[in-house]
Amino acid sequence: MRVGTFVLAAQFPGQGHSEALHRAVRSAEVAEEAGLDSVWLAEHHFVPYGTCPSAVTLAALLLGRTRRIRVGTAVSVLPTGHPVALAEQAALLHIASGGRFTLGVGRGGPWVDLEVFGAGLDAYEKDFPEALDLLLRWQRQGRVSADGPRYRFREVAVVPRPDELVDGSEAPETVLACTSPASVKLAAARGLPMLLGMHCGDDVKADMTALWRSEALAAGHPPEEVARIADLHVSAGVAQIADHTADARELLLKTMPGWLRRGLDAHVTVDGRARAMRDPLAYTELLCRLHPVGTPRLAADRLAATAERTGIRRFALLVEGSGLVAATEENVRRLASDVLPLLQ
Repeated sequence: MRVGTFVLAAQFPGQGHSEALHRAVRSAEVAEEAGLDSVWLAEHHFVPYGTCPSAVTLAALLLGRTRRIRVGTAVSVLPTGHPVALAEQAALLHIASGGRFTLGVGRGGPWVDLEVFGAGLDAYEKDFPEALDLLLRWQRQGRVSADGPRYRFREVAVVPRPDELVDGSEAPETVLACTSPASVKLAAARGLPMLLGMHCGDDVKADMTALWRSEALAAGHPPEEVARIADLHVSAGVAQIADHTADARELLLKTMPGWLRRGLDAHVTVDGRARAMRDPLAYTELLCRLHPVGTPRLAADRLAATAERTGIRRFALLVEGSGLVAATEENVRRLASDVLPLLQ
């Protein structure tokens, strides 16, 4: 079982952007020191829900500051940029880090980001499969051209080639964020592992992994390849470790609703469509029930139960729910020192 952290660089009430980003960087450095498997970085624009607008940029910083831990994006939002530019950045980080970078991509939402970056609503609603396929071709071929509805250009060389690591490793690992049956089917058809969100319970994730497997086999992927890729699925969640479960829950119930209320409410749709915001307190309570929030024993049992029910053995866990640097660092250390040994 591989356990990593999920970093949003969340801006809690009363905090500035620099404090949120400092906590994000320190949590990643401590994750490496403590022996966790990975760090996953979220990307958001114009909202205090997360103050990192470029997951690949922050990944570059963290890869330079660490030597062992894997760093991934969760996710880089494909519709707001060009897939070739993102593929080039991923190849650069993959090679320069010795193969420690994972590219997570997703469709994002119908947010005003699409207007600001000039992508338009079609990039979100219609053109995501084309963008994903172009990115994957860039990762897997030496020369690429495009002649689709959205992307058209003459054949050009792929530089740097992402499969030219000294040790002969392949292109960067790529995972796809999946929130619907359509995205699960897309990941399965393309032979990509899934990143499943922290709002889902084990039963929902089990249904998604089962659908992915059946669709991957139907797409013609060999059973042994399907099994190999399925081992790379990632489950996002929340972790808060304490000597008493009530203390862990109380901490998150005091801190997270204020952040969620400001952060989620700040999202603006590009076309004025109505959107319903989750109730921040109820959502925090849900996350505490679903995920490893409590004693080390409870946390280990919940991770093991998720692995047993879903088959997923990689985790990206939000550890900054306290909003405080020191408390986040301690939470990361306890996740590594108190919980991981129970899973082994």
